[in-house]
Amino acid sequence: MLTLSPDELAEITGKTRKTSQVEILRELGIPFKIRPNGTPVVLRSAMEVALGYATKNEKPRSPTLRIPQARRLLSGQTG
Repeated sequence: MLTLSPDELAEITGKTRKTSQVEILRELGIPFKIRPNGTPVVLRSAMEVALGYATKNEKPRSPTLRIPQARRLLSGQTG
């Protein structure tokens, strides 16, 4: 599921009223949108990032070559 269920939203915020849930989501720094019916919608991935359970997608780093280590490996030296 991409979004939190109403039960999960109530569990995360500790609130059942939509206005209270919105207030808590703001305090927690969890991004959300408001549906036409007034209820907050939260992407599961956004909640995980905001609460520190996951990291934002970052560009992969290029591999780095450590010249002294590479030379030692190529020459057959260890340690």
